[in-house]
Amino acid sequence: MSFEDTGRNMKTETLVVGKESREDSLADCVRDALNSYFSQLDGHAPSGLYQMVMEEVERPLFQTVMEHTGGNQTRAASLLGISRSTLRKKLARFEID
Repeated sequence: MSFEDTGRNMKTETLVVGKESREDSLADCVRDALNSYFSQLDGHAPSGLYQMVMEEVERPLFQTVMEHTGGNQTRAASLLGISRSTLRKKLARFEID
């Protein structure tokens, strides 16, 4: 677990998993990250876990899809199966151009 400065005077928690192999599924990676997170809590109760996990998954998802589509929001929305307005909201939220 580490913390990252988002540039808005806010620190966000980041899940970090050390993996030697890229053959694990996304679900396995999430499971490993959560197990690692829980083991590092040192008796403290987790808070806002759902939101933290969703942001950790969504940010790279939208960044990668936008790179893959060359910034074309129509293609990106179609690829993701969401509306362009939802895509624009997510891009704004994560400050992705």
